[in-house]
Amino acid sequence: MTEPVDLHGRAGRPITDRDAREISRVEELSYDLKVNDTMTSEVRSVNPGQPLSSVLSILRTGRISGVPVQENDKLVGVLSIEDIVRAMQENDMAAPVSAYMSTKLVTVNIYDPVVKAIESFSEYRVGRLPVVDEDGRLVGIITKGDITRGILTALQKDYKVEELRRYRASHLFDDITSDRTSLILRYNIKARDFKNGGQASSHIKRALLRLGASPQLARQCGIAIYEAEINLIIHSTNGGIMRVQIEPERILMQTTDTGPGIADVKLALQAGWSTANQEARDFGFGAGMGLVNIKRCVDRMELESTLGKGTRLLMEINLKDSERFRENDQTEPSHTPKEA
Repeated sequence: MTEPVDLHGRAGRPITDRDAREISRVEELSYDLKVNDTMTSEVRSVNPGQPLSSVLSILRTGRISGVPVQENDKLVGVLSIEDIVRAMQENDMAAPVSAYMSTKLVTVNIYDPVVKAIESFSEYRVGRLPVVDEDGRLVGIITKGDITRGILTALQKDYKVEELRRYRASHLFDDITSDRTSLILRYNIKARDFKNGGQASSHIKRALLRLGASPQLARQCGIAIYEAEINLIIHSTNGGIMRVQIEPERILMQTTDTGPGIADVKLALQAGWSTANQEARDFGFGAGMGLVNIKRCVDRMELESTLGKGTRLLMEINLKDSERFRENDQTEPSHTPKEA
């Protein structure tokens, strides 16, 4: 087995516009919400041979700024109001949609987290993104406005039941007498299960909140474990195990798999490097930022991999005094942690 690469600190550009410990609730929701939760499913589309003059009427009536173009139920392009303005300037409104539509399609998958759509908006400078299902069929459209409305709706939800559960769980360490108590959460992650990608990390984050973790700490762990989960889905052959050990003074997160392994661990830690196949890229994953984002969220990261045998990723976050989970007696450890 190769020697582990030990990485300390949160060096480098933050995941968002601020340090990972200061991720806002809105940014957290961009990982929690799926495109399906915020998109518009009632989509007006046009065909390539339709005259631009008729499309202008559709945009005015629907008060929209662009439409997808379909031919024989296949997405072939997108027409924006800017394209129509260009045609008007050339006095060419009788031209077909195909003459002015954009055929360089940028889409998002219905099961993608909203953060993937946000990244696409930033990278490609588009006003709307067609939403497709696993078969590539058009099922919706998403705009920045859709994302804003979806996040606002989520923020307005009633959290009374969740707060009660959180209060009960936060006393877990108080109610157990031992030299040291650990709560271990285990999840089996299936390879290529893009539809359920992010579920385990969402459950882990919710568990941390109920145990009394601050929202910032839960978000920090949530992003790190989300990236690790997606790596298992994309790169492992038979899936893998995700394990989180929660202690009063630290959180240990680990993933293991028996997949193909990594040929060059140091190269894999570089931003933008990825071996994701086309299937993963079609689902919006495989940008090569997963390990980089994890490094920025944790205090220690160790990556061990043997080609043809598998990979082990260890992540550790040491808790400040104000972040520590409550425990009756914090003496030195002397027993094996229990599983939950």
